[in-house]
Amino acid sequence: MKIFTCPQYSPEWWSAREGIPTCSNFHRIITPKTQQLAGGAEDYIHELIGQKICHTPPFFTEGPMNAAMRHGIDTEPQARKFYELDRNATVSQVGFLLSDCGRYGGSPDGLVGEDGGLELKCPAVKTHVRYLLEKKLPDEYAAQVHGLLLVSGRAWWDFMSYAGPGVEPFLIRVDPGPFTRSLRVVLEQFLERYEKTIATLTGGK
Repeated sequence: MKIFTCPQYSPEWWSAREGIPTCSNFHRIITPKTQQLAGGAEDYIHELIGQKICHTPPFFTEGPMNAAMRHGIDTEPQARKFYELDRNATVSQVGFLLSDCGRYGGSPDGLVGEDGGLELKCPAVKTHVRYLLEKKLPDEYAAQVHGLLLVSGRAWWDFMSYAGPGVEPFLIRVDPGPFTRSLRVVLEQFLERYEKTIATLTGGK
């Protein structure tokens, strides 16, 4: 994989991911329950092509940042520090990871040592409680976490939901498995369709 060390949301970060399918959007490519191509895949293709055409940060294609997204970004450093202390680990922050093939990538919340990675969520308390009760990787983030495993080639990825000081966090380690393999197959189907759509627009040029 190729590692971009630029800060996330910087101009360099936007440029690195322009027109690239990213792990945070892989839920639009694969449906977790059926592990088949998602119904929103075509719309995502159009969005990615829009990024290529505009050559600007995708505010017009992805929409503005909402309050929940802002809360997550603001709380993330606190969550990362908690993880480091709790796991006695050092988390390295990077901007963007690009797969060896250069066709897809992701923005991790951290790389852990030489073998692992970290995905942090800071949701509403009621959502955090659901994660604690279900005791599994939430379906809505399965594609993102397994996508990061694919992009990075790392052995494991930790998912942690953090609701603030004094509240029990939810932490689960995710290893590559059947879902990772299914994602690889569906992602290839998506990429083929994406590339064919671009070729149709450009006349194969």
